Amino acid sequence: MISLEGEPKKSPKILPKILPPDNPFIPSFPLFLFVGLLAGILCANGYFWALILPLALGSLERKPLYWGAALITLALGWGLGDRAQKPTVNPLEVSYRKMVVLKGDWDGQFLHLTDPPLEVALSPKPLEGAGALEVLGTLGDPPGQRNFGGFDYQKWLALQGVHSILFGAKVRHFEAATGFRNWFQRGLAAGLGPRSAALMQALELGDRAASSHLEISSSADSSAPATTLSSQTDQAARATTYTKPPPPVLSIRDAFTRAGLAHLMALSGQHVAILVALLGALLLPLGLWRYPVLLVFLGGYLGFVGLQPSIVRAVLQGAAVLFSLWVGRGRLEPLGALSLAGLLSLLVYPNWLFDLGFQLSYLAVLGLLIGHLLAQRFPSKLPKWLLEGLWMTLASSLTTLPLIAHTFGQIPWVALPANLVCGPFMIVLVPLGLLAGVLGPLSSLLNTLIIGPICTVLLWLVELFAKAEPIPWGNLEPAGFVLYALWLLAGILWLLRGLKGLHFTAITLVALLSSTLAAKLSNPRAIDYLDIGQGDSSLIRVGQFSMLIDGGGTPRGDFDVGRQIVIPTLRSMGVFKLEVVVATHADSDHIEGLISVLQYLPVGELWIGDPKTGQGDPVLDHLLEAAKTHNIPIRQVRRGDTLEVNGIRLEVMAPSEPTATHPFYPEDNPNSIVIRLTDGAFKTVFLGDEPSPLEETLGVGPLSILKTAHHGSRYSSDDAFLDQTQPKKAIISVGRNTYGHPNPLLLERLSKRNIEVLRTDQVG
Repeated sequence: MISLEGEPKKSPKILPKILPPDNPFIPSFPLFLFVGLLAGILCANGYFWALILPLALGSLERKPLYWGAALITLALGWGLGDRAQKPTVNPLEVSYRKMVVLKGDWDGQFLHLTDPPLEVALSPKPLEGAGALEVLGTLGDPPGQRNFGGFDYQKWLALQGVHSILFGAKVRHFEAATGFRNWFQRGLAAGLGPRSAALMQALELGDRAASSHLEISSSADSSAPATTLSSQTDQAARATTYTKPPPPVLSIRDAFTRAGLAHLMALSGQHVAILVALLGALLLPLGLWRYPVLLVFLGGYLGFVGLQPSIVRAVLQGAAVLFSLWVGRGRLEPLGALSLAGLLSLLVYPNWLFDLGFQLSYLAVLGLLIGHLLAQRFPSKLPKWLLEGLWMTLASSLTTLPLIAHTFGQIPWVALPANLVCGPFMIVLVPLGLLAGVLGPLSSLLNTLIIGPICTVLLWLVELFAKAEPIPWGNLEPAGFVLYALWLLAGILWLLRGLKGLHFTAITLVALLSSTLAAKLSNPRAIDYLDIGQGDSSLIRVGQFSMLIDGGGTPRGDFDVGRQIVIPTLRSMGVFKLEVVVATHADSDHIEGLISVLQYLPVGELWIGDPKTGQGDPVLDHLLEAAKTHNIPIRQVRRGDTLEVNGIRLEVMAPSEPTATHPFYPEDNPNSIVIRLTDGAFKTVFLGDEPSPLEETLGVGPLSILKTAHHGSRYSSDDAFLDQTQPKKAIISVGRNTYGHPNPLLLERLSKRNIEVLRTDQVG
């Protein structure tokens, strides 16, 4: 919040028993307008419980004018929300699934076309900076939420006004931009190493593309030496053993997130407050006329960095305070200024309400206000700036905690000390970065002597804090959010002396007991077929037992499926350890993602098939090396091995010992581990890439669900096998590919038998 001198505005009359007059939570007129609009947008999206929000607020301030205003904005928000949900006409749809060439202005995030005037996302994202770009690729719809708890890329793009994506983007021609932004970016990078330059790009422009690719440590070496195959055939007790892995190799962006410092790389109120406070101090000789100068600066700054929810909130909130001071009205109530910013933002962009950046920004400011109250409630001999810094950091962490845990599946417990240590760096880097950008290439000396060393120290500190293992967390159910919101409301009322400490303690204990009990009573009994693109990965959960069969991979790319898709999906489902991981065979699209799984999750055992198959394969060797590094037992399984847990039976049906009728196959696919799961009358099978006619020789018998082999290959699930198994449903794990998977002949065989087909590329 910007703090400049001025006479405070007189607080309105309120209910003194609940809200004393000297506090930042005064239910002002803008707050009623904002809450009404917010409730209307939520109702338009089916969240009708939001109607209680203006009613609850009205119980604190019984003014007919306020109530009437809230009802008007509620109706307005409902209408805006309905209109925002209507499908957008997209002229690019006629070119979907076609190879096209697009030309436009690339800003590092989206390609801006002129005819038609639209924005398009590119995949993979070009590493070129801002400029004119000509790119070749295939147009299509952006992927939505493909896995439970996964990132909904389609929804996120829609919030940015982007509805098309160019797959397989290949740059044909690029011309760097020559305007002020290019000059500014050159100033941020002049004389700096790649890591420091990437950090400054994120801090000053919110551009985190480079920070997502560069490692936080210049000495990090993510490659692991290959090793010869080793196996463990001991059939001892299957106890989960786990040795804590070494700290993972992280990108700069991942390290900031892991340390609870991600907000430092997002343009927000901190940037605005630092710049306005510094510029305001320089303009003191202008007296009252410094305020309009600052307002013009804020408008120009917003136009330069672009419209992002957090920076729009900060600029609008700051502008409201500056204007109030300029006209002699004194400082606005903090909650009133925040409400005004939210009101104006949602009137123009109602769907921003569902943007994570918007939600985190407003909740963080709410936490800062709570922290201010905590500092007043619990005075200390500590300096005021330190005391308020501690409480504000703690409170803002608490208000954003459920969203952080729900979105990222983990809680960075070092966030409080990390922010206290690293936060002050922003006071120096933000204004110096602005100066470096304005100087352009002339900033080389400034960057080399001052900014570079400061960035080096900051990156070292972030890397140090990022080594702390975050607390794993799963997705929160709606009841969890409600429980947390009620606890937070009780805490605010306690701070405002509207609730006794004993009652707040009781509510806290009930909330903790309820959440703990809900977690303990969770007893999943499910099979989850993960969508990892062209590949295979299945999760079996029975109570507290979890088995992961394969983990996907990208044979011709560098995308880490295990780290980017499999692990976040497991964590979102509350799976933080695996009793068994199965590598069915040595194909990269099945086992490459398991390398990260073994590195980042506790694993009891790794099951492999024939040790001679795939020997010397670099991906398999890397997987086995990861198991050895983390002391994970490697078990070679054969036909006849069984595991019974919580009423289910897992039988290994293949590979068999070589015989006259079952010779050794040097290829990977015929040596796939095949596992049949039986749970009473329910039966299913996991076939890896087992080809026909070997499938029907396994004798798996009738099945409830068939997990087709080899992603629906032409040479899988032939007529004889389908007649033997007679499944009601067939699951095909498949993604964008050039192999023709799933094959039309297979789909025809399934259709003739009225077998329902579920494909991960279609349903996630």
